[in-house]
Amino acid sequence: MLRPKIPAMPQPTELITPPAVEPTAVIQQPTTAPAPVAPVTASARPTIQLTPGAVVALVGGGTAVVLVVGAVLVSMLLAVAITGASVAICALVIRSLINTEAKRR
Repeated sequence: MLRPKIPAMPQPTELITPPAVEPTAVIQQPTTAPAPVAPVTASARPTIQLTPGAVVALVGGGTAVVLVVGAVLVSMLLAVAITGASVAICALVIRSLINTEAKRR
C-alpha cells in the first residue's frame, strides 16, 4: 500500500570538469614604521570620586543583582527536581501496571 518510490539516478550526459583556477601574484607593500605615540600621563585620565551615597547605591545594586540571580537559579533547580520526581513516579506506576498485567497471564 505505502511503498516508497526510489528515484532512478540519471546518467550524466557529458563529463563535467571543474572551472580552472588561475594563480594570482602576491604583491607586498613596503612597510613603514608606525608613528611614535605620546605616552598618556596619569593626570589626563578622568578620576572617579565616590560619595557615600554612591557607595551605598552600588552596594545595594550589587546585592539586588545577587539576590535576583540566586532566586532564578534556585527556581530552575527546583523545577528540575520536581520534573525528576514526577518522571520517577510515572516510571513506578508504569512498572507496577506492567507487573500486574504479567502476573494475570
